[in-house]
Amino acid sequence: MNTELKYLELLSKTFKNIAETSTEIINLQAIMNLPKGTEHFMTDIHGEYEAFNHVLRNGSGTIRNKIEEVYKDKLTESDKKELAAIIYYPKEKVEAMQNRVNFNVDRWMITIIYRLIEVCKIVCSKYTRSKVRKAMPKDFQYILQELLYEKKELPNKREYFDSIVDTIISIDRGKEFIIAISNLIQKLNIDHLHIVGDIYDRGPFPHLIMDTLAEYNNLDIQWGNHDILWIGAALGNKACIANVIRICCRYNNNDILEEAYGINLLPFATFAMKYYGNDPCKRFRPKEGVDSDLIAQMHKAMSIIQFKVEGLYSERNPELDMSSRESLKFINYEKGTINLNGVEYPLNDTNFPTVNPENPLELLEEEAELLDKLQALFLGSEKLQKHMQLLFSKGGMYLKYNSNLLFHACIPMEPNGEFSEMYVIDGYYKGKALLDKIDNVVRQAYYDRKNVEVNKKHRDLIWYLWAGRLSPLFGKDVMKTFERYFIDDKSTHKETKNPYHKLVNDEKICDKIFEEFGLNPRTSHIINGHIPVKVKEGESPIKANGKLLIIDGGFSRAYQSTTGIAGYTLTYNSYGIKLASHLKFISKEAAIKDGTDMISSHIIVETKTKRLKVKDTDIGKSIQSQINDLKKLLKAYRIGLIKSN
Repeated sequence: MNTELKYLELLSKTFKNIAETSTEIINLQAIMNLPKGTEHFMTDIHGEYEAFNHVLRNGSGTIRNKIEEVYKDKLTESDKKELAAIIYYPKEKVEAMQNRVNFNVDRWMITIIYRLIEVCKIVCSKYTRSKVRKAMPKDFQYILQELLYEKKELPNKREYFDSIVDTIISIDRGKEFIIAISNLIQKLNIDHLHIVGDIYDRGPFPHLIMDTLAEYNNLDIQWGNHDILWIGAALGNKACIANVIRICCRYNNNDILEEAYGINLLPFATFAMKYYGNDPCKRFRPKEGVDSDLIAQMHKAMSIIQFKVEGLYSERNPELDMSSRESLKFINYEKGTINLNGVEYPLNDTNFPTVNPENPLELLEEEAELLDKLQALFLGSEKLQKHMQLLFSKGGMYLKYNSNLLFHACIPMEPNGEFSEMYVIDGYYKGKALLDKIDNVVRQAYYDRKNVEVNKKHRDLIWYLWAGRLSPLFGKDVMKTFERYFIDDKSTHKETKNPYHKLVNDEKICDKIFEEFGLNPRTSHIINGHIPVKVKEGESPIKANGKLLIIDGGFSRAYQSTTGIAGYTLTYNSYGIKLASHLKFISKEAAIKDGTDMISSHIIVETKTKRLKVKDTDIGKSIQSQINDLKKLLKAYRIGLIKSN
């Protein structure tokens, strides 16, 4: 009772009397009966900023749905496309119309403003006026409130309404107003954004994606293996640094490092030219962009450094069972072959100028110095550290939200359906406890950097999460990086998926996972990414009768030839859950000029028999708790237990 009274006394400092407390209870109770906000799920973006940005702007088709809801047969298909393009790219679309010859842009803007107001009214209808007002740009806050909440149909309001719009145009503020209301529609269209891993690697602009995500308040991120790789690099883990640079070279993305994060690669380029200047580096030509001898040389040079460092990390962490990363030790340098699991394979490239056959994992003095310099640059990159801070403040290994369980790759399992045990720092963990322990270890590595010895073990575990057999973020038995580069026999390239990926086709296995995480199997869903859905081979993203949804369909251009589409995204609103499949993104310019969109089709995963309200969500549970506390405070005021001010 004493503890509760102290809490109520603290609460009374915010709600100072019966009137204020009653008003807040009424307000919160009303919010509970508003429709549930729309959640938007995206995964495996892999640096493809333009496609990501477009899907973010169109809300996976939800904005186009709002336009259809408002206008149905009242507008032509062309007009609907134009209106959608304006909401997605208002500044660019208005400027394009202003540049048209012999075109009455003022009349056009008046028409567009009226149409945008109607769409905005529908979007705002899910929220309190207070929340909408806070989302409005200050320059137009009063005007937007008048236009959105006044009924122009009333005889004494029509002229008032029209006068506002006419004045906006006459004082040359039409463009700015269209931008403001379009941005408001975008902002309120999606209530919560979920990123289910892999923002980084392959595509050229992960830093722009991170900048965009930093502007979102209602955001969460589940770490993917590519994200954890960059976290490790930002913490100075040299194996992670080598992998990050190798992948940037592989996809011709060194601008990410040099221009976005200020990491000087010139000393590394000089080193690569010195040792590989006469090497054709055939297997190391960049996969994207302009072919370049220098990039190929850098790619090979860093690959060899990576194999050395990973081998050394494996030797010092035998409990991680990463001996597959010690490939350089298995090479017969005289014969030009490698022995893997008792089988000898010829190498397609035998030029190893920086490898000492007597001690293959030994770093040259130049390599060690180079890694030290690169480590200092990664640790000292202000922008990189800022982006990693976002991954920690908004991210984690998994999330339970509105009866959905979100994680990137898998819960490690044995073929018999039991959870796999993994040794982490101080003991064995499995299932939910494993993910919780890993999350704790990664955070400790990030926030407790002064503890050098503990931190070394923790940082090495981060490297393991990138490619380890039991890593929940990797989900395969081994990463065959060396084999893909140096062995032509493709049988050696095979990476076997964790049994989880087959087992979760069974509803019982999904139910087992739900129970492990304290979720109701009857109402819950697992939402994953990581494994591209091969649509063109007939694979479905919906597993276990709708209990598991895989929404990696190929945002990354590197995978689109395999998947046949350009990604899946997911929305969950008050009516149910809907998958959207996306066509390949052509360009921002095409979207502005022709209204080209990415949505191919929608798949309704689940329709709610009764429309969901805020009270049916996790936020609703939190609000109900607040209401209960406020009712106790109200009672305390009424019986004189607490004095009102």
